[in-house]
Amino acid sequence: MKMIMASSQEAKNAYTLTRALQKRFAQKLNELSKKYGQNKEFEEVLWLRDEGTHGGGSRFEARDESLFNTASINVSQVHYDDMKEKKLQSATAISTIIHPNNPKLPSIHIHISLTCLRDSHSYWRVMADLNPSIENEDDKQKFETAIKELSKEKYEEGVKQGEKYFFIPTLNRHRGVSHFYLENYKTDDKKADYDFAMNFGEGIIDTYVEILENAIQQRALFSVDDIKQQLDYHTLYLFQVLTLDRGTTSGLLVHNQNDAGIMGSLPKYINKQLLNSWITKVPNIQKSLVQDLVSCISDKGLIDIDTKLRLANKVREFYKNNKEALTHQASGNTIPSTVQNHKK
Repeated sequence: MKMIMASSQEAKNAYTLTRALQKRFAQKLNELSKKYGQNKEFEEVLWLRDEGTHGGGSRFEARDESLFNTASINVSQVHYDDMKEKKLQSATAISTIIHPNNPKLPSIHIHISLTCLRDSHSYWRVMADLNPSIENEDDKQKFETAIKELSKEKYEEGVKQGEKYFFIPTLNRHRGVSHFYLENYKTDDKKADYDFAMNFGEGIIDTYVEILENAIQQRALFSVDDIKQQLDYHTLYLFQVLTLDRGTTSGLLVHNQNDAGIMGSLPKYINKQLLNSWITKVPNIQKSLVQDLVSCISDKGLIDIDTKLRLANKVREFYKNNKEALTHQASGNTIPSTVQNHKK
């Protein structure tokens, strides 16, 4: 079967944008693999929504196990051109997370998407956050300087929403050290909005690759304690994604045809004992969810593909049965209506 693209020009342009960013990022990371790793390129994996009738997507997965813990660069486009009763016409996104192996190298998360509604309204979601296991002030300053230059007058609003979205109330800390998030972003100039999304994506990708290469050159050595810090931070990352991240939950609730891709952000190993200790900290309504997550993971803390699929099903099942628990999930200044958009 073949993936059928959305028919609107705006959606086609968004797909061109996200694919260009995807290929740019993969190419630059492949160059790092050639210079500093096993010289193994990212591999493309395809998936289809309803056998391609309603779109699908691709993800580039890292194959260099010396340089990357896990790394995935996902592009998707879901549309309902043949289902006029749906509120959503199309949703096009790039969502990527890179977890390096070396605990002194920071992880990165980037998400850029365009949602087009049936009534002709459309809006962007633009996110970027730097996630080091071991903080480095130079990396943080370089990342934040790039964010400021790329976002210009949107900087204060993006940082404000990002700080809110990536805060973990039960642990009284953030996921990551630098956060930018614009939800429901649009102006009266769609061309300018498109250019902003493209320029922001290119700039953040280039900045991160520069940070990563400098860190590879300067921080090759690390200790057992560094690895322990990374394991604990990866546990925090998984915890935030599976209990608070509204984008992940919405993706799982809308359909089950790309669970492996949606779970591509999860690191390879976590500290199961640490995760278990957080059950008592979450709101009562979420305790059973975290208990179920812990039960899916082996004592070694391995997050392999089978574990990812079990985790996806547990999150989906929990929120289908406990819709009121969605109020505890993260948000910027507005809560996206992603799930409702896919309904009639």
